[in-house]
Amino acid sequence: MALSDQSLFHYSLLTFYLLGPLTFVALKFFQLPYGRHHRLGWGFTVSPPLAWFLFETPSILLPLLLFPLGQHFTNPKALLLMSPYLLHYFHRACIYPLRIYHSTTQQNTKTTSAVSVSMVLLAFMLQVLNTYLQTRWVSHYKHDYNSDGGLFWWKFFGGLVVFLWGMRINMWADTVLLGLKREGGGYKVPRGGWFELVSCPNYFGEMVEWLGWAVMTWSWAGFSFFLFTCSNLVPRACANHKWYLKKFGEDYPNNRKAVIPFFI
Repeated sequence: MALSDQSLFHYSLLTFYLLGPLTFVALKFFQLPYGRHHRLGWGFTVSPPLAWFLFETPSILLPLLLFPLGQHFTNPKALLLMSPYLLHYFHRACIYPLRIYHSTTQQNTKTTSAVSVSMVLLAFMLQVLNTYLQTRWVSHYKHDYNSDGGLFWWKFFGGLVVFLWGMRINMWADTVLLGLKREGGGYKVPRGGWFELVSCPNYFGEMVEWLGWAVMTWSWAGFSFFLFTCSNLVPRACANHKWYLKKFGEDYPNNRKAVIPFFI
Protein backbone atom coordinates (compact mmCIF):
# COMPACT_ATOMS: atom_id res chain seq x y z
CA MET A 1 0.00 0.00 0.00
CA ALA A 2 1.42 3.36 -1.01
CA LEU A 3 2.22 5.86 1.72
CA SER A 4 0.06 8.94 1.93
CA ASP A 5 1.86 12.26 1.65
CA GLN A 6 1.28 12.95 5.33
CA SER A 7 2.69 9.57 6.34
CA LEU A 8 5.70 10.13 4.09
CA PHE A 9 6.30 13.48 5.74
CA HIS A 10 6.02 12.04 9.26
CA TYR A 11 8.30 9.08 8.53
CA SER A 12 10.82 11.37 6.84
CA LEU A 13 10.79 13.67 9.86
CA LEU A 14 11.29 10.73 12.23
CA THR A 15 14.18 9.51 10.07
CA PHE A 16 15.85 12.92 10.17
CA TYR A 17 15.53 13.06 13.96
CA LEU A 18 17.13 9.63 14.27
CA LEU A 19 19.95 10.60 11.91
CA GLY A 20 21.03 13.44 14.19
CA PRO A 21 22.20 11.42 17.22
CA LEU A 22 23.54 8.63 14.98
CA THR A 23 25.60 11.16 13.03
CA PHE A 24 26.92 12.74 16.22
CA VAL A 25 28.06 9.39 17.63
CA ALA A 26 29.56 8.24 14.32
CA LEU A 27 31.54 11.45 13.85
CA LYS A 28 33.03 11.15 17.32
CA PHE A 29 34.96 8.14 15.98
CA PHE A 30 35.25 8.77 12.25
CA GLN A 31 35.60 11.93 10.19
CA LEU A 32 34.30 12.09 6.65
CA PRO A 33 37.26 12.24 4.23
CA TYR A 34 37.10 15.76 2.78
CA GLY A 35 38.92 19.01 3.39
CA ARG A 36 41.78 18.77 5.90
CA HIS A 37 40.66 15.21 6.72
CA HIS A 38 40.90 14.08 3.09
CA ARG A 39 42.11 10.51 2.64
CA LEU A 40 42.79 8.35 -0.39
CA GLY A 41 40.87 5.18 -1.14
CA TRP A 42 37.34 6.53 -1.48
CA GLY A 43 36.95 6.00 -5.21
CA PHE A 44 36.32 8.58 -7.89
CA THR A 45 36.62 12.21 -6.90
CA VAL A 46 35.44 15.59 -8.13
CA SER A 47 36.77 19.07 -7.48
CA PRO A 48 35.46 20.92 -4.38
CA PRO A 49 33.63 23.60 -6.40
CA LEU A 50 31.78 20.96 -8.43
CA ALA A 51 31.09 18.90 -5.30
CA TRP A 52 29.49 21.88 -3.52
CA PHE A 53 27.39 22.69 -6.56
CA LEU A 54 26.16 19.11 -6.96
CA PHE A 55 25.15 18.34 -3.40
CA GLU A 56 23.69 21.76 -2.60
CA THR A 57 21.64 22.09 -5.79
CA PRO A 58 18.63 20.04 -4.52
CA SER A 59 18.04 22.76 -1.94
CA ILE A 60 17.39 25.20 -4.79
CA LEU A 61 15.61 22.99 -7.32
CA LEU A 62 13.41 20.87 -5.03
CA PRO A 63 11.52 23.84 -3.54
CA LEU A 64 10.72 25.00 -7.07
CA LEU A 65 9.10 21.61 -7.70
CA LEU A 66 7.40 21.06 -4.34
CA PHE A 67 6.26 24.53 -3.36
CA PRO A 68 3.57 24.84 -6.08
CA LEU A 69 2.04 21.57 -4.79
CA GLY A 70 1.42 23.00 -1.32
CA GLN A 71 -1.89 24.40 -0.13
CA HIS A 72 -0.13 27.64 0.89
CA PHE A 73 1.52 28.15 -2.50
CA THR A 74 -0.11 31.55 -3.00
CA ASN A 75 0.16 32.69 0.63
CA PRO A 76 2.61 35.64 0.81
CA LYS A 77 3.64 34.59 4.33
CA ALA A 78 4.67 31.14 3.10
CA LEU A 79 6.65 32.63 0.24
CA LEU A 80 8.35 35.07 2.59
CA LEU A 81 9.14 32.33 5.12
CA MET A 82 10.83 30.16 2.49
CA SER A 83 13.01 32.99 1.18
CA PRO A 84 15.82 32.87 3.83
CA TYR A 85 16.27 29.13 3.16
CA LEU A 86 16.56 29.78 -0.57
CA LEU A 87 18.91 32.72 0.05
CA HIS A 88 21.29 30.53 2.02
CA TYR A 89 21.34 27.78 -0.56
CA PHE A 90 21.61 30.09 -3.54
CA HIS A 91 24.83 31.29 -1.94
CA ARG A 92 25.97 27.74 -1.15
CA ALA A 93 25.09 26.19 -4.51
CA CYS A 94 26.01 29.05 -6.85
CA ILE A 95 28.21 31.72 -5.27
CA TYR A 96 30.35 29.73 -2.83
CA PRO A 97 31.58 27.19 -5.43
CA LEU A 98 32.66 30.09 -7.65
CA ARG A 99 34.53 31.62 -4.72
CA ILE A 100 36.32 28.30 -4.09
CA TYR A 101 37.23 28.03 -7.77
CA HIS A 102 38.50 31.60 -7.85
CA SER A 103 40.61 31.02 -4.72
CA THR A 104 42.21 27.83 -6.02
CA THR A 105 43.01 29.24 -9.46
CA GLN A 106 44.75 32.22 -7.86
CA GLN A 107 47.23 29.84 -6.25
CA ASN A 108 48.75 29.20 -9.69
CA THR A 109 48.16 25.52 -9.05
CA LYS A 110 45.34 23.14 -9.77
CA THR A 111 46.04 20.82 -6.87
CA THR A 112 43.44 20.87 -4.15
CA SER A 113 41.74 18.33 -1.91
CA ALA A 114 39.20 16.53 -4.08
CA VAL A 115 35.90 15.20 -2.76
CA SER A 116 34.90 11.60 -3.34
CA VAL A 117 31.76 10.93 -5.34
CA SER A 118 30.46 8.79 -2.46
CA MET A 119 30.58 11.83 -0.16
CA VAL A 120 28.79 13.91 -2.77
CA LEU A 121 26.03 11.30 -3.08
CA LEU A 122 25.62 11.06 0.70
CA ALA A 123 25.35 14.84 1.04
CA PHE A 124 22.98 14.97 -1.94
CA MET A 125 20.57 12.47 -0.35
CA LEU A 126 20.61 14.29 2.97
CA GLN A 127 19.86 17.56 1.21
CA VAL A 128 16.94 15.99 -0.63
CA LEU A 129 15.49 14.66 2.63
CA ASN A 130 15.93 17.90 4.53
CA THR A 131 14.70 20.15 1.73
CA TYR A 132 11.62 17.98 1.29
CA LEU A 133 10.82 18.40 4.99
CA GLN A 134 11.40 22.14 5.15
CA THR A 135 9.57 22.88 1.90
CA ARG A 136 6.55 20.72 2.63
CA TRP A 137 6.20 22.17 6.09
CA VAL A 138 6.32 25.78 4.92
CA SER A 139 4.22 25.29 1.80
CA HIS A 140 1.67 22.74 3.00
CA TYR A 141 1.62 21.52 6.61
CA LYS A 142 2.06 24.76 8.55
CA HIS A 143 -1.51 25.61 9.46
CA ASP A 144 -1.35 28.80 11.54
CA TYR A 145 -0.32 31.49 9.06
CA ASN A 146 -3.53 33.42 9.64
CA SER A 147 -4.68 32.12 13.01
CA ASP A 148 -1.81 32.77 15.41
CA GLY A 149 -2.87 36.23 16.50
CA GLY A 150 0.08 37.96 14.87
CA LEU A 151 2.74 35.74 16.45
CA PHE A 152 3.91 34.79 12.96
CA TRP A 153 5.63 38.16 12.55
CA TRP A 154 7.31 38.04 15.97
CA LYS A 155 8.69 34.57 15.25
CA PHE A 156 9.64 35.45 11.69
CA PHE A 157 11.51 38.67 12.40
CA GLY A 158 13.06 37.35 15.62
CA GLY A 159 14.32 34.27 13.84
CA LEU A 160 15.40 36.29 10.82
CA VAL A 161 17.67 38.48 12.94
CA VAL A 162 19.35 35.35 14.33
CA PHE A 163 19.51 33.77 10.87
CA LEU A 164 21.14 36.80 9.22
CA TRP A 165 23.58 37.19 12.11
CA GLY A 166 24.65 33.57 11.71
CA MET A 167 24.89 33.93 7.93
CA ARG A 168 27.12 36.96 8.32
CA ILE A 169 29.47 35.07 10.66
CA ASN A 170 29.51 32.09 8.30
CA MET A 171 30.28 34.15 5.21
CA TRP A 172 32.91 36.24 7.00
CA ALA A 173 34.73 33.10 8.19
CA ASP A 174 34.56 31.61 4.68
CA THR A 175 36.11 34.79 3.31
CA VAL A 176 39.02 34.55 5.76
CA LEU A 177 39.65 30.88 4.96
CA LEU A 178 39.43 31.42 1.21
CA GLY A 179 41.83 34.34 1.54
CA LEU A 180 44.36 32.05 3.21
CA LYS A 181 43.83 29.53 0.43
CA ARG A 182 44.57 32.18 -2.20
CA GLU A 183 47.90 32.87 -0.50
CA GLY A 184 48.96 29.28 -1.16
CA GLY A 185 51.58 27.43 0.85
CA GLY A 186 49.24 25.04 2.62
CA TYR A 187 47.17 25.48 5.76
CA LYS A 188 47.81 28.47 8.02
CA VAL A 189 46.47 29.59 11.38
CA PRO A 190 43.43 31.81 10.74
CA ARG A 191 43.40 34.92 12.89
CA GLY A 192 41.22 37.87 13.77
CA GLY A 193 37.57 38.36 14.67
CA TRP A 194 35.69 35.21 15.58
CA PHE A 195 38.80 33.12 14.94
CA GLU A 196 40.21 34.49 18.18
CA LEU A 197 37.38 32.73 20.00
CA VAL A 198 36.85 29.48 18.09
CA SER A 199 38.62 27.38 15.49
CA CYS A 200 35.52 27.01 13.31
CA PRO A 201 33.40 30.18 13.31
CA ASN A 202 32.03 29.14 9.91
CA TYR A 203 30.39 26.17 11.61
CA PHE A 204 29.22 28.28 14.54
CA GLY A 205 27.62 30.74 12.12
CA GLU A 206 25.81 27.96 10.30
CA MET A 207 24.42 26.53 13.51
CA VAL A 208 23.18 30.00 14.48
CA GLU A 209 21.54 30.32 11.05
CA TRP A 210 19.49 27.18 11.44
CA LEU A 211 18.57 28.06 15.01
CA GLY A 212 17.08 31.21 13.50
CA TRP A 213 15.30 29.09 10.89
CA ALA A 214 13.84 26.87 13.62
CA VAL A 215 12.46 29.99 15.33
CA MET A 216 11.10 31.39 12.06
CA THR A 217 9.28 28.18 11.13
CA TRP A 218 8.43 27.31 14.78
CA SER A 219 8.24 23.68 13.78
CA TRP A 220 9.56 20.20 14.47
CA ALA A 221 10.85 20.22 10.89
CA GLY A 222 12.88 23.36 11.46
CA PHE A 223 14.21 22.13 14.80
CA SER A 224 15.21 18.81 13.23
CA PHE A 225 17.45 20.68 10.81
CA PHE A 226 19.04 22.67 13.63
CA LEU A 227 19.60 19.46 15.62
CA PHE A 228 21.12 17.66 12.65
CA THR A 229 23.37 20.64 11.85
CA CYS A 230 24.74 20.61 15.39
CA SER A 231 25.12 16.82 15.34
CA ASN A 232 27.14 17.10 12.13
CA LEU A 233 29.21 20.23 12.75
CA VAL A 234 30.12 20.02 16.45
CA PRO A 235 32.11 16.76 16.09
CA ARG A 236 33.62 18.04 12.84
CA ALA A 237 34.68 21.28 14.53
CA CYS A 238 36.21 19.36 17.45
CA ALA A 239 38.18 17.22 15.00
CA ASN A 240 39.34 20.33 13.14
CA HIS A 241 40.39 21.93 16.43
CA LYS A 242 42.48 18.87 17.35
CA TRP A 243 43.97 18.88 13.86
CA TYR A 244 45.04 22.52 14.24
CA LEU A 245 46.59 21.83 17.65
CA LYS A 246 48.48 18.83 16.32
CA LYS A 247 49.72 20.59 13.19
CA PHE A 248 50.72 23.94 14.69
CA GLY A 249 51.47 22.95 18.28
CA GLU A 250 52.50 25.88 20.48
CA ASP A 251 51.94 28.31 17.60
CA TYR A 252 48.21 27.70 17.82
CA PRO A 253 46.30 29.85 20.37
CA ASN A 254 45.48 27.60 23.31
CA ASN A 255 42.57 29.76 24.51
CA ARG A 256 40.39 29.05 21.47
CA LYS A 257 37.45 26.72 21.72
CA ALA A 258 36.40 24.48 18.85
CA VAL A 259 33.05 25.92 17.77
CA ILE A 260 30.97 27.60 20.51
CA PRO A 261 32.74 30.57 22.16
CA PHE A 262 33.77 29.97 25.78
CA PHE A 263 32.00 26.58 25.84
CA ILE A 264 32.99 23.90 23.29
